Amino acid sequence: MTLSADFIAQMRTILPEECDALVEAITTTAPSVSIRVNGRRGIALEAPAQERVPWCPLGRYLPERMPFTFDVDFQTGRYYVQDASSMFIHHVLRHLVNEPVRYLDLCAAPGGKTTTAISALPEQSLVVANEIMPARARVLRENIVKWGSARCIVTSNAPKDLGRLTHFFDVVAADVPCSGEGMMRKDEEAREQWTPALVQQCAALQRSIIHDIWNALRPGGLLIYSTCTYNREENERMVEHLVNDYGAESVEIPVDASWRIHPAIDSPHHCYRFMPHRTAGEGLFMAVLRKPADEPRAELRIKKAKGGKNAKAKPAPVPRGVDAWLHDAKRYALSVEGEDVVALPADIAPLMPVLADLHVLHAGVTLGTIKGKNCVPSHSLALSEALCPEAFPSAEVDYATAMAYMRGEAIVLPGAPRGYVLLTHRGRPIGFANNLGNRANNLYPKAWRVLSTHIPAEEPSVL
Repeated sequence: MTLSADFIAQMRTILPEECDALVEAITTTAPSVSIRVNGRRGIALEAPAQERVPWCPLGRYLPERMPFTFDVDFQTGRYYVQDASSMFIHHVLRHLVNEPVRYLDLCAAPGGKTTTAISALPEQSLVVANEIMPARARVLRENIVKWGSARCIVTSNAPKDLGRLTHFFDVVAADVPCSGEGMMRKDEEAREQWTPALVQQCAALQRSIIHDIWNALRPGGLLIYSTCTYNREENERMVEHLVNDYGAESVEIPVDASWRIHPAIDSPHHCYRFMPHRTAGEGLFMAVLRKPADEPRAELRIKKAKGGKNAKAKPAPVPRGVDAWLHDAKRYALSVEGEDVVALPADIAPLMPVLADLHVLHAGVTLGTIKGKNCVPSHSLALSEALCPEAFPSAEVDYATAMAYMRGEAIVLPGAPRGYVLLTHRGRPIGFANNLGNRANNLYPKAWRVLSTHIPAEEPSVL
């Protein structure tokens, strides 16, 4: 593996005493492999102390990369494969956020930091996960649905669209597009596309993104700024820009010296750098900035439908009995959106008109889709924390059947009653099927199917 001479020269200027060690780590050492378990599912991390990610109690290093695609626990959101450095946001949120907040993950795909935030934030928080690129937004939606939280909304909008939500968010996480220097060890494209000009282009884009979103952050709120790159232009200088031009205050995060996180380079502000020659993980930069609290906070105004009382057709009735599909249904507000029946936590539902101008891909829990007189239960419900498992007959399936189901194949459920059945594997829900007797119609989402026909000789299991 070779690195650009310009990149090495840049790093030698920034880190003259550590440049050789950093280059050696990038070019000769293998990336670490780590996972983070889904704490909202009540899953405890069982791992020796030496395998745990120090700054995230839900994170664990693995000795080698597993065939995650073929692990049912991975496909059903019981854990997420995430670089250990990125898990640092769990520590940041646990330290700074002690009460429920409205949280925006601005550049959220594929969902690693969003699902970390869902696990780290206080229970009643609202999480909005946004991704502007449509294809990446679909991946984000899939991972959020699999994670199972009812308190997350997935949107696909430009930062300026979200910026119109004046003072709506208490915390904004901006893991901004960057030159990707921190990914060079594991990503050939990051090595090949890097140029000094790319650094400047990314810095300009980052300034534009911050400008567009700043209005959405409430006075006194927190901006968590992060990149996966090493240069100062996209990191410390961006923090200085926020302090000098926006009046932001740099916020200190306590860290253990044994974590070997590198401090800011040539800057008085609090910055946290993860570098592979110092920490087990890829390159990451993170800083927390507090918006000035003296700016008057705008009142939250719920939008009314244009054109008077009759501007919107009367809402379609929610099919009878679907509320029984929910655990503690009184905590949710149910509605029909198009052909889908959606459940939102009762405290979040009144906020949806505020988001009316956004492109919302997913909100709360999709309970099912109305088909004629029937309501077909949704995969979103099967994997949600809101599911009432007793509402459906269940059928336990073996590993081969579980994988056939996730490949979208028709399966057979001997002894199961006819109708909609909740499939389980090792006692855990994996999705719904419509049992016809001699076979069962597969209700696994087509876009999520496992394409490989290979099945490992032994079921891979990380948990």
